[in-house]
Amino acid sequence: MNIVELNDVSFAYDDSGPTILTDVNLALLEGELVLVSGRTGSGKSTLLRMFNGLVPHFSGGTLRGDIVLKGESIVGKPPRELADFVGFVPQDPLSSFVGSTVEEELAYGMEQLGLDQQTMRRRVEETLDLLGIAHLRRRSVRALSGGQQQRVAIGAVLTTHPKLLVLDEPTSALDPMAAEDVLATISRLTQDLALTVVIAEHRMERVVPFVDRIAIVENGRVRIGDPADLLIESPVAPPIVELGRLAGWRPLPLSVRDARSQSRANPLTLGKPEPRATHTGERALSARDIVVQYGTKVAVNRVDLNLNRGEVLALMGRNGCGKSSLMWALQGTGRRTGGTVDVDGDDPADLKADEARLLVGLVPQTAADLLYLESVADECAAADQHAGAEAGTTRALLDRLAPGIEQQKHPRDLSEGQRLSLVLAIVLSAEPEVVLLDEPTRGLDYPAKHALAEMLADLAHRKHAIMVSTHDVEFVAQVADRAIVMADGDIVSQGLAADVLAESPAFAPQVSKILGPEWLTIEQVQAARESGASDA
Repeated sequence: MNIVELNDVSFAYDDSGPTILTDVNLALLEGELVLVSGRTGSGKSTLLRMFNGLVPHFSGGTLRGDIVLKGESIVGKPPRELADFVGFVPQDPLSSFVGSTVEEELAYGMEQLGLDQQTMRRRVEETLDLLGIAHLRRRSVRALSGGQQQRVAIGAVLTTHPKLLVLDEPTSALDPMAAEDVLATISRLTQDLALTVVIAEHRMERVVPFVDRIAIVENGRVRIGDPADLLIESPVAPPIVELGRLAGWRPLPLSVRDARSQSRANPLTLGKPEPRATHTGERALSARDIVVQYGTKVAVNRVDLNLNRGEVLALMGRNGCGKSSLMWALQGTGRRTGGTVDVDGDDPADLKADEARLLVGLVPQTAADLLYLESVADECAAADQHAGAEAGTTRALLDRLAPGIEQQKHPRDLSEGQRLSLVLAIVLSAEPEVVLLDEPTRGLDYPAKHALAEMLADLAHRKHAIMVSTHDVEFVAQVADRAIVMADGDIVSQGLAADVLAESPAFAPQVSKILGPEWLTIEQVQAARESGASDA
């Protein structure tokens, strides 16, 4: 049974502008889990917002064709008339919150549908247990970590018992274990309740093992089919698929278990990977006894750390462990209850904003907070001026991360990944001595992450110090020299990135899980194969 159908659907935000989606034909079946993939800015979020009428009801623009829900056309219907059938979770969950506490947020949707108090209470309890957030029930939604907010946002739509659940980047702010729990829960809902789920997600390695079909958005067109068939030649693919393509494994493995089986049956002939160079550059930042406290809660507990020139340090740990609080304390404008930070003899907290920006640059989780002008061109020009950089520097960095963004487009009209790319370009254009990046790959596709990795490598080569707080273990495997793991405000593990990743199954990248702890990235495997071929 088809839950929703798109028939010859085309859409443009402006009659004189480009067509975002063209002649889309798509049918979603009851109880299936579909992944929507594609490059940053390809139109994935636009497609998802069609299912509940946000496009074009709130976005504006021109929609042609027909969208059929429950056998009835919904073109022209406002989202409120579809709320009992379609649950939608946006990329930025905080923007959708209405309630003050977690319980209030979970109950809000049901209140709007007029459900009775007993039903509402039962569903709130069920959802709290389902997503493992019962301990957060009385917490303010605005005091939660990004990952906790994501789970609350998912729970807020699940309480209304929708038939179609639409999720835009649902695991982008979650640590690996939390992401796996959420995806396992969603998969169980499709099986037990026949819930149809559509997910747009750039970290495909997390989602692919769970999905029934993939819809690839490319150049305004949408192709949908079996994951293994479509990913054979897709430019956007997770490491496990890249490894399968490199090895020539058929059928293409989509899970670690399948890849291990293929590896045993058709093993890759590899030598030892080249050891990673270690960086022993001079110290750029020294932090001692850093304490961050909010009321009675200690978010960072007497942490000591050093950042060295020429290295990339990864900061990892579960949601709410204190990573973001630590980074803001190091940057100087965030809360710091105790401790000292030294960067070239100065504490960033004692400097003027412009001076501090050249010393320590921070890209926060909510990157859009740094955007305040009316166009992409204005933001890039202002960044060049503030950084004292040559005109066009910021735009060139942006084009490496997310090419093709229109100069006159308003930053608030960009996709989440495009906005993040713009903020990354703005901060990196100043080339601060110390670069702090909080979840810098959220919303970025694989090619964009490769471009960011190259930028960070270039900065490190020129003796800048870089710290990356992230849940993206594949990105850590690609860029990091050292890694620190935090838990409950303390540093519980630190060392060379390869060693820290190998120590924990939660942080091991896909290639390591298949070929062994000495292998971290596809690039290592490719280099080893090429080296073996040349030796032969």
